[in-house]
Amino acid sequence: MSINQETVLSQSKIKQRPNWFKFDVRAYTMIGALLSIWVLFSLLHDRFLSPTNLSNLFLQMSVTSILAIGMVLVIVAGQIDLSVGSLVGLTGGIAAILNVWYEWNTIPVILATLGIGAAIGFIQGWIIAYRAVPAFIVTLGGMLIFRGVLFGTTGSVTIAPLTPSMKAIGQSYVGDVIGWVFGIAALAVAGYLVMRKRAARAKFGFDVEPFAVSVLRLGVIGALVIGFVYLMNSYKGIPVPFVMVIVLALIFTFISRNTTFGRQVYAIGGNAEAARLSGINIKRRILLVFVLCNTLAAIAALVLTARLNAATMSSGQNYELDAIAACVIGGTSLMGGTGTIVGAIIGALVMASLDNGMSLMNLESFWQYIVKGGILILAVYVDIYTRQRKKV
Repeated sequence: MSINQETVLSQSKIKQRPNWFKFDVRAYTMIGALLSIWVLFSLLHDRFLSPTNLSNLFLQMSVTSILAIGMVLVIVAGQIDLSVGSLVGLTGGIAAILNVWYEWNTIPVILATLGIGAAIGFIQGWIIAYRAVPAFIVTLGGMLIFRGVLFGTTGSVTIAPLTPSMKAIGQSYVGDVIGWVFGIAALAVAGYLVMRKRAARAKFGFDVEPFAVSVLRLGVIGALVIGFVYLMNSYKGIPVPFVMVIVLALIFTFISRNTTFGRQVYAIGGNAEAARLSGINIKRRILLVFVLCNTLAAIAALVLTARLNAATMSSGQNYELDAIAACVIGGTSLMGGTGTIVGAIIGALVMASLDNGMSLMNLESFWQYIVKGGILILAVYVDIYTRQRKKV
């Protein structure tokens, strides 16, 4: 073998050598931005990283996170939903009416609210998917209709107070022992997933990352989980709404990554014509996406109404913009076909951190709009720039 052939062979081996620490620019930029925000506000205000404020921060981000989980699927499918904020207000108002005026128990209220959210999602999804009316128009109309119905059904009055069991949905905390149980369970699940991935790659003949790398990944995850549980237990415990966010994120991450439906949604957003030629029932998938998104909006409404202990006329106002911003900041492309649930959660945490930090600094509210708007534009710019670089 000649020297040139040996050189080419060695270079090909280097290229084939797996990189176990792939550098995802969007992911690391997002996490770096979040850490920078936390460091900045901790230097400007000593209470920002206190257990009390962080607990409030995770509580505040819960509603936006739940909305963002549903919005990710909608945007990935190449659609948009501008109605979720008004839907939060409407379904929250209905829940309060049933609980306060008609004295329904908590479980029937929850079931009725979720049913209404799913039904509205079915109607909107059917008009969009089967009647080819643009999602922008349908959900923009829904935004106005739902807000108007809220005013009409409630008489434009605040409905309060809720029953203690209903209020507990948004204001209760998980105790110390249960918090540690959740933490240990999270570590066990993470370990199982890492080991299963190693076994699957070995079974099908793919390269398997060194065992030390897997242990290091689990170590980082374990440190984050233990630190989080310890910090939350230093105050009152883990807020129940944030537990709901974690559970929903796990469920929908599994759906998006490990089910046929999830893969088909990404395929539709990536190239609808190719998806149609592949035999995917696009109309049915889009219908289901809107049903899931609006059902999650109803869950967010229950959390928000319970946290406020009241249904107000302004509930959910502009929340659709926060949800979309959280998705985009988290790496979801408005072009469709790209996005993750975890990214949307981190995006929601970025938005909530900005709101919380600027509130602690007693900055006027207009600064919050300016900063969040600027970050949203920057996130879209990075997405478009990244796509253009890939095409070159």
